[in-house]
Amino acid sequence: MKAVLFYAPGDIRYEEVPRPQAGPGEVVVQVKAALTCGTDLKTYKRGHPVMIQRAPTVFGHELSGVIAEIGPGVEGFAVGQRVVAANSAPCNRCFYCRQGRLSLCENLEFLNGAYAEYIAVPARIVEQNLLPIPDELPFRHAALVEPFACIVHGIERSKIALGDTVCVIGQGPIGLMFTRLARLKGARVIAVDRVPFRLEKARHFGAEEVVNAAEVADAVEAVRELTSEGRGVDVAIEAVGLPETWEQAIAMTRRGGRVNLFGGCKAGTHIRVDTGRLHYDELEIIGVFHHTPLYVRTALSLIAGGQLDADALITHEMPLERLEEALNLVASGEALKVAIVP
Repeated sequence: MKAVLFYAPGDIRYEEVPRPQAGPGEVVVQVKAALTCGTDLKTYKRGHPVMIQRAPTVFGHELSGVIAEIGPGVEGFAVGQRVVAANSAPCNRCFYCRQGRLSLCENLEFLNGAYAEYIAVPARIVEQNLLPIPDELPFRHAALVEPFACIVHGIERSKIALGDTVCVIGQGPIGLMFTRLARLKGARVIAVDRVPFRLEKARHFGAEEVVNAAEVADAVEAVRELTSEGRGVDVAIEAVGLPETWEQAIAMTRRGGRVNLFGGCKAGTHIRVDTGRLHYDELEIIGVFHHTPLYVRTALSLIAGGQLDADALITHEMPLERLEEALNLVASGEALKVAIVP
């Protein structure tokens, strides 16, 4: 089969490799759509300590397709069936799984290798996070299930109430999905970004107010001015992954408000927090990571029900051999997500 392999940061190659075979409990999926992702872009630029354990290797993790082969012991699936696979599954046995915190599983099994014509889905993911998709749902839309499941998790942990004012910092694909779900929760959404194109998208996804951080002296004050009596937002969601925007999210939140630091920062970075605000203003600051099988199913239901404008997120479509071009388009800000079609 044809696939794109990661050799080293900045070095990916379109090659022919052996097609995977289905082992016990596994299925092989013929990939019909694989989406670019910020994590894959980071992998391309600098590698990834979890997703890339050895090189060369196939990478990519947002996919949908058709079952091409079923391994021994697999039940409930058939060759030719349209499916979407999440990129991990918990063990359901470790300390965190027993606490009900499945996204913190100590033994998450990951799936990597979507930028290829075929991919073998591990047995644990087949059992928990391989889902049939409706015939009318386009493959490129179904491939959004994995990232959208992370956003569903983030929104639920943010505890947004009807009528809340919510600020979403960063209007890339992740931020736009947060904007959409916050709006569906009945919130008034303020979107912050530095790119006019993304702010236009934010309005399309439900933002009532937008702040171009490149055009204001102080983005925090600009957001506060849009809130009642300038007291700050009820909930701030950071979807960029930079220490400075983490600090902005905290600074723009009202007393008693909630801050969701969703964007992952580079390892080893730190932020400064005013201890007075944290204590006397009773701020609630949380981090949210990944998804769970429940959120994967919820995400598929919302997408299949037309609650997310998938085509507004997927701005380009390219064949597998143009993956490097697609990743560079995302890096330049010219594309949000690109559908890679083998």
